[in-house]
Amino acid sequence: MSNMSPKEFKHILVGVDDSDDAQLAFRYAMNRAKTDGAKLTIVSILEHDNMNVYEAMSKDYVHGQRKDLEDHVLSYRKLALDFGITDVHVVVDEGDPGETIVKDVIPAVKPDLLVIGSISKKGVRRYFGSQAAYMAKHAPISVLVIR
Repeated sequence: MSNMSPKEFKHILVGVDDSDDAQLAFRYAMNRAKTDGAKLTIVSILEHDNMNVYEAMSKDYVHGQRKDLEDHVLSYRKLALDFGITDVHVVVDEGDPGETIVKDVIPAVKPDLLVIGSISKKGVRRYFGSQAAYMAKHAPISVLVIR
């Protein structure tokens, strides 16, 4: 094999939450997107199992949670645009993060690399940490778990 340069990715999907680890994953994804001239899609999933029964039944609560998550993801998008990545998209969905990303987001967005953090967030919001192994095993594309 004469061409020893690493694989270049055309479309990077990065999963974010509000853990330090997601920041690491996001920074890696931004740098990689810039280096490869790739499109960047930022995804965050609203997990319903973090809510108690009363909260889950309250549309206002769920709507508020989702709005907070959307604002959070849009702030990541602004960081990426300021960093010089021209093609940046965001996806906010609801459900089980690993399954939602593997079964819904990846087929819809069609990225060729998924970047996620590995460490579970403390407290009730596990987010992607515990889901990293699931995504690495089941995703039909390359998965990079940042530690």
